[in-house]
Amino acid sequence: MSQFLQVLLSGLATGSIYALVAVGFTLVWQAAQTVNFAQGEFVMVPAFFVLVGTHVVGLPLWLALALALVVSVVLIGALFKKLVVEPILPSGGISLIIATMALGILLKESAKEFYGAEAQPFPAMFPTDPINIFGAVVSMQDILNLIISLGVVVLLTLFLNRTRTGRSMQAAAQNPAVAEILGVNVKRMVMYTFLINAALAALASFLITPVYLAKFSNGETLGLIAFIAAIVGGFNQIRGALVGGLLIGVLDNITATYITAEYRAALPLVLLIIVILVRPQGIMGTSEGRTV
Repeated sequence: MSQFLQVLLSGLATGSIYALVAVGFTLVWQAAQTVNFAQGEFVMVPAFFVLVGTHVVGLPLWLALALALVVSVVLIGALFKKLVVEPILPSGGISLIIATMALGILLKESAKEFYGAEAQPFPAMFPTDPINIFGAVVSMQDILNLIISLGVVVLLTLFLNRTRTGRSMQAAAQNPAVAEILGVNVKRMVMYTFLINAALAALASFLITPVYLAKFSNGETLGLIAFIAAIVGGFNQIRGALVGGLLIGVLDNITATYITAEYRAALPLVLLIIVILVRPQGIMGTSEGRTV
């Protein structure tokens, strides 16, 4: 029983970080009706900003993290929206999807060129000492990652549902024309969405990179798993992204521990196929009507 609890908590910790990235997919979809296939690279890049701050500039870790967060929000939030999304969005969703793919490749190859192809150790934000929870030995880092990730998603949900700005953001996402008539600054609300997405990506980067090291290719796997988590949970629901991320994290750990670790990479794809066949809108998703 203690081993199962240990596997469960570890899976929830990893899955909560997947959920942060999956929420970003959902936010961008609601704001621009497109899929950001550079989302994985958006998580990879902030870690290298921190390494530059600590290794090159010589900043203390806390200051490097703060500056990396600011730089990430500006570059992969504001500039992404201004320079990539706004000019291409009127041309149609396919053009923007291709543009995000190209941006992902650019970011990945840039990180490889300027920081090397070898994985770099990343300083842990929290102690890695093990703690005992009902007989299960779990890393303090895992527990804090889980608490912070779930706390951020809950706060984001409360912000969107309980504040005037959050409700305006939802109105702008659901029907921009009507929201504009009602006095909502749609462009500003969409910008807020992209800034929040960038902040979530940076936070996910700070939490997961100490475990997986900083490497230019990290975005490929993380982006794919988070994308699948968003679809499995329900692409148009933040709570769906949370459920999908946690589910994949837990099932991945259970499969690797009790069945085999050889096919754990295929688990998200198998889960995706099952959910699409049984419930195409996702576990927590709702059907959306589209005019054709």
